Amino acid sequence: MSGNVIAEKVAADMGTASWIREMFERGRRLKAELGAENVFDFSLGNPSAPPPPEYFDALQAVAAERDGRLHRYMPNAGFEATRTAVARFLTREYQREFDAAGVIMTSGAAGGMNVALRAICDPGDEIIVLAPYFPEYRFYIEQAGARMVLVQTDDAFQPDPQRIAAAFTPRTRGLIVNTPNNPTGVVFSRGACQALADTLAEHDRPQRPLYLLADEPYRRLVYDVERADTPATMYPRTILISSFSKDLSIAGERAGYIALSASVPHRETLVNAMTMLNRTLGFVNAAAVTQRVVARCVDARCDIDYYRQRRDKLCHALRSFGYAFQTPGGGMFVFPRTPTEDDVAFVDLLLEQRILAVPGRGFGRAGHIRLSFATDLEVIERSLPGFEAAIRRAR
Repeated sequence: MSGNVIAEKVAADMGTASWIREMFERGRRLKAELGAENVFDFSLGNPSAPPPPEYFDALQAVAAERDGRLHRYMPNAGFEATRTAVARFLTREYQREFDAAGVIMTSGAAGGMNVALRAICDPGDEIIVLAPYFPEYRFYIEQAGARMVLVQTDDAFQPDPQRIAAAFTPRTRGLIVNTPNNPTGVVFSRGACQALADTLAEHDRPQRPLYLLADEPYRRLVYDVERADTPATMYPRTILISSFSKDLSIAGERAGYIALSASVPHRETLVNAMTMLNRTLGFVNAAAVTQRVVARCVDARCDIDYYRQRRDKLCHALRSFGYAFQTPGGGMFVFPRTPTEDDVAFVDLLLEQRILAVPGRGFGRAGHIRLSFATDLEVIERSLPGFEAAIRRAR
């Protein structure tokens, strides 16, 4: 019946909806039955650290500007002052030259990714995605008329250049990289980043360029290094897509951006195309108030120790119970291997303990679960007996 009411493609996509949302719905029902305080929800990566004081100071200052002209339509790429502030921030952060002409403000990183993919893809093109991966990438790619080509990372979740090289075809248009990674929390090593950039360069062709789409909203949430390495600084045809959702902890404000450094070939053409699409796809850009706030606090960051403390508590306990995983170097997730091959079955065991987790198959790597430690310390502490009971029962 639904196929008669809505598009067949949409109906099919709804039938294979993200496991994240599936667990959200299961959790909603469980919380209604048992009470929210009796359910331990590790399913959603919703930034929970308080925004930094600089954000609230900027918000207050912007709210005091009683100038109606600041709330009218703006240039399609966003306010010049905001783009200038973002460009200066990126120049410091990436040690590459950015300017306002290469920055487009977007409705979150998701809006930016959709705009970028539509700008470079013709129907039938292919975009390589490294697994485990953020599951909505497939929808973004297919909405651009392209096809997702999945390439597995190695056992440590690092890019495998040989597998990537084998996936290239004449229709390959780009590769999405996400480091620190959702769902694994892994930060790509410098060697892996350079090998990935070299592989792209070897297959690049002037008549139909290959693009690196660097999805980096977790870049400044790192715990064991001062700054994460990234292939975005090593490959010239990089389209940087990010947001302030995680480092400022303002996901609901939809403050995202696309940025191309001054050295990207044919930058003006790419920026013009994405600026047009930013409006015609309906994303427009981040709201006027949000842009003015971000411009005032672009260098600020939430308290990293907030997440580090939660990571350490959860990971120490899980390891003592016998869970095996790569310690997350960034982001807000850990991706343990399940003690049974059937990750969905193990998620059900956790559910019996009132613990909500997401099966790894939803991210392209079965036999794992994703846990978000962006939650209260009390939730982590009270959940630990359940994690221990579930792995004992599975064994």
